[in-house]
Amino acid sequence: MDKKIEKKKWPPKKIASVLGGGVLVVIILYTFVLGDQSTKLNVQKERITISEVKRGPFQEFIPVTGTVQPIETFYLDVQQGGRVVEKYVEEGAFLEIGDPIIRLENPDLTLNIIYNEAQVFQQVNALRSTKFNFEQNRLRLKSSLLDLELDIMEKHRDYKIKKELFDKDLISKTEFEISRDQYDFAKRRKNLTYENYIQDSLFQASQINNLESQVAQLQENLKVTKQQLENLTVRAPIKGQLTSLNGEIGESIAQGQNLGQIDNIESYKVRAAIDEHYIARVSPNQNGTFTFANNSHALNIKTVFPEVTNGRFEVDMFFPSNNAPSGIRRGQTVHIKLELGESQEALLVDRGGFYQTTGGQWIFVINESETEAVRRPIRLGSQNPQVFEVLDGLQPGEKVVTSSYDNYGDIEKLVLKN
Repeated sequence: MDKKIEKKKWPPKKIASVLGGGVLVVIILYTFVLGDQSTKLNVQKERITISEVKRGPFQEFIPVTGTVQPIETFYLDVQQGGRVVEKYVEEGAFLEIGDPIIRLENPDLTLNIIYNEAQVFQQVNALRSTKFNFEQNRLRLKSSLLDLELDIMEKHRDYKIKKELFDKDLISKTEFEISRDQYDFAKRRKNLTYENYIQDSLFQASQINNLESQVAQLQENLKVTKQQLENLTVRAPIKGQLTSLNGEIGESIAQGQNLGQIDNIESYKVRAAIDEHYIARVSPNQNGTFTFANNSHALNIKTVFPEVTNGRFEVDMFFPSNNAPSGIRRGQTVHIKLELGESQEALLVDRGGFYQTTGGQWIFVINESETEAVRRPIRLGSQNPQVFEVLDGLQPGEKVVTSSYDNYGDIEKLVLKN
C-alpha cells in the first residue's frame, strides 16, 4: 500500500534569508530609481557667503575714475617771435588779468614800426598839401565866378540901355546886337565856369577821400604793428596760477611757440575716462557722485568727447554752480559713481563670485532650514557694483549662495554643515 508523502515546509532560516534579499532589492530600487540622484557636496557654512533676495530701489551706475582739472586753462602762445629779454614772474605765481609775464625783443618789428610811421607822416603831408591846393583852386574859381557875375550885371545894364535906345531909333541895330551878344556870351561863360567849378569840386572830393582812406589804412597798419610790439610783452589773459613757463633770458622764441599755461583755480572740473561699451548710454547732463573728506559730492556731465582711444572715451564733469569742495586740488584722483538711468523698484541680489562661474544663469538657493542649497536657473538684468537686478527665478526673502563656485564643478546640491 502506497504511503502519502507530505510536503516539507520552509524552514525559518530560509524564510529569513528570502525576506532579507527582498528588503535589499527594495532598498536598491529606492536608492537608484526613486531616491535623490543629484550630486552633493558638503560645505561649511562659515566658508560661503549667504545673501537674502530683497526688493528695493535699484540705480544702475558704473564706477569711473576721474582727475581733477582747472575749470579753464589758457595756453600762452606768442603772437610775434623774438628774443627773451626780461622775465617778470616764475612758475607757480598767482596772476591777475594783465600782469606781465615775460618780455621779448624783435628789432625787425621795431624797424617796421619806424617805416610805417614815416609812411603815415608822408601820406598825411601829401593829404594836407592836396587839400591846400584844392582849396586854392576852389577859391580862384569862386573869385572867377564873382567876376563873371559882375561882368554879367554890367553887360545886362548896357544891354537894357541900348535896347531902349534902339527901340527909339537912337542907335544903330549893329550897336544894339553887339551889346546883346556880349550879354549872352557873359552868361554862357559864367555857366561854363560854374560847371567847371562843380566838376572840379567833385574831383577834389574824390581825391581827398582816396587820400584819407590811404592815410587811415596806413594808420591802421601802424596800429597793428604797434600792437604786435606790445604783444612782445606777454601778459596774463585770465586770473589764475602760472603752472608752466618756458623761456629763459636770451632764448629765441618762434612765432606761435607755446610759452606755458595759466590755470583758473577759482573752480575745477573732473575729466573722466569711460569704457567704450557705455558710449551710447552716456550723454550731457547725466549725474555722478563721489566721496571726498567723508562727504558725498555731485557732478554733472557737461561735455562728452566722442573720440575713442585705447577702448575708452572721455567726459568733462562739472560741480553744481561751479562750487568745488573745499580742499580739492588739481591732479587729484576721484572715484565716481556714474548714473546710467533713473532709480526704480526691483528684486535685487548681492553681487558675488558666483557670477564668474554661472554667468548669471543659475544660483544655489538655500532651503528654509538652511541645511542644503539646490541649484536653480535664474535670469538677471541690469547691475551696479553692489547688486544685480533679478528678472526671474527668485522670490523676495529667499536666501542664496553668492560666493565663488569655482570649486563646485557640476555639483547640484550643497549640504550645509555648521
